[in-house]
Amino acid sequence: MTDNPVFASIQSELDRHDVVLFMKGSRKLPQCGFSATVVAVLERLGVEDYADVNVLLDPELRQGIKEFSDWPTIPQLYVKGEFLGGCDIVREMYENGELEAFLKDKGVASAA
Repeated sequence: MTDNPVFASIQSELDRHDVVLFMKGSRKLPQCGFSATVVAVLERLGVEDYADVNVLLDPELRQGIKEFSDWPTIPQLYVKGEFLGGCDIVREMYENGELEAFLKDKGVASAA
């Protein structure tokens, strides 16, 4: 993609994990309501095996993920390297059943 080390770090996370949530805080201790909402949606769908990346620990990552996805807000959810969206999109996809169908289509385990 580029020689940007932050982008390389982001891509490495996406390559190593099927589901990656770039968020404020961690899944055990979300630091904003939007991040907590996406964590709750993933829990409701039975998605346990995902990487939670705390952007608050690294200002360059916090800015870099916005540039990487061309999306201005955090959290950001990726599945199999594909950017799905932030809190509003994830919540909407969950409520209308699209997210569960998408996860199943991608082969991401779901207990829901």
